[in-house]
Amino acid sequence: MALSYIDTSALAKWYLPESGSEAFSEWMQSQEDTCISSLTITEFRCLLARRQRMEMLSALEVQQLYAKFKQDIENAHLIHYPVENRHILNASLIIESLPSVSLRTLDALHLTIANDIPVNVIATADKVMRESARLLDLEVVFFGDR
Repeated sequence: MALSYIDTSALAKWYLPESGSEAFSEWMQSQEDTCISSLTITEFRCLLARRQRMEMLSALEVQQLYAKFKQDIENAHLIHYPVENRHILNASLIIESLPSVSLRTLDALHLTIANDIPVNVIATADKVMRESARLLDLEVVFFGDR
């Protein structure tokens, strides 16, 4: 079974029209199984709230998008993995192993969860996440600006 982990930067392209959305949609439809973590759920809700504050989305649009996202999890279109304490502890080891990379805490957490599952591919639109995943010998599908 081919399993892909989607970070929030890439997942946003599935629900919101932005640069790379078309390519992500094509990729997503070709996948056998895709997964996210509890962290992704929280980050996606935060992203929607930020877009609402910036007046890029209305309250109704946020409610509808979040409901669709939750439905995709319930229907197992997105397989949900919980964050566990060991993931938090292991994220510090990933940060330590990549001293030359400006890896953020939550991205390190995504990487440790993806390693633990384990997945075949990580999908991201974040350049630092792409670099970090490659340094950890993970296959990356990138949907950001080069």
